[in-house]
Amino acid sequence: MNQISVADILELPVQERIQLVEVIWESIAAFPHAIEVSPELKTELKERYVILERNPEVDIPGSSKAPFKSVRGVPPGSFPVGRC
Repeated sequence: MNQISVADILELPVQERIQLVEVIWESIAAFPHAIEVSPELKTELKERYVILERNPEVDIPGSSKAPFKSVRGVPPGSFPVGRC
């Protein structure tokens, strides 16, 4: 594996750093089973999921429902870069 320093990354143009983040994110999303989630977080996520399934319009404290709705069903890598 090639070693890249933070300084090297910071020297990249912003657009290239965004692309790097997208590649990293997609590589993580490709293996969701490899992400360790604490039992407490699993419980919280299950509770929020049940609430959202019952009423998609509900506001869950501590979260923002708008981004959740806006990305539902959007395939990874299809977000327009620079239009956020």
